Amino acid sequence: MRYIKELRRIVKRLYNKLPFSYASELKGTIGDCKTLVDFGCGYPSPIQSFSSRLHTVGIDLFEPDIEKSRAEKIHNEYRLLDVIKAGEHFSPNSFECALASDLIEHLTKEDGKKLIAVMESVASRRVIIFTPNGFVPQPAHDGNPWQEHKSGWSADEMEKLGYRVIGMNGWKPLRKEFAKIRFRPVIFWGLISILSQLVVRSHPKWAFQILCIKDLEDRVY
Repeated sequence: MRYIKELRRIVKRLYNKLPFSYASELKGTIGDCKTLVDFGCGYPSPIQSFSSRLHTVGIDLFEPDIEKSRAEKIHNEYRLLDVIKAGEHFSPNSFECALASDLIEHLTKEDGKKLIAVMESVASRRVIIFTPNGFVPQPAHDGNPWQEHKSGWSADEMEKLGYRVIGMNGWKPLRKEFAKIRFRPVIFWGLISILSQLVVRSHPKWAFQILCIKDLEDRVY
């Protein structure tokens, strides 16, 4: 079992180096921003491999994840607080970039809209949201009650909110909760999923997950 886990880690590291992987897309999307607030940073944050080039603040309500992240120095600072209340702790335009990766689906629709408003307030240049494409059921797990999915956000919906949307993690029918491959053999269908990413990237309605980006520099106050 230990060797299988190690093999999975190696495969994941290699995949993350591909130009269309989430890690690569995220790094490119953050671009030359120098400061970032990571809403629902959890552990490990997807910015882990390149966070050293940024000044970052991680926000989360689950203290064990914050402590694990702090031990690996993924972020420069941490805040144990409700993401919806982050606007009470940070001034408008405090960070160039605001990121919510695998977070908004854990909130109700109403709270999700509040989160978007807070993110667009504290960010001066860019807001990035990564989430499943539509509702994907998921229970609480790993002792974290906030891991349950409570809402779904579609590519169409995010585009109407002014976000540019990129399809991620391949064709939607190939995956299920926790983004696991739905069919066996997993290696074969996992490869099909990777190949399908070449198509769904520009057709986000077909994708399992969506990367949503809004540039704020041209907004009118």
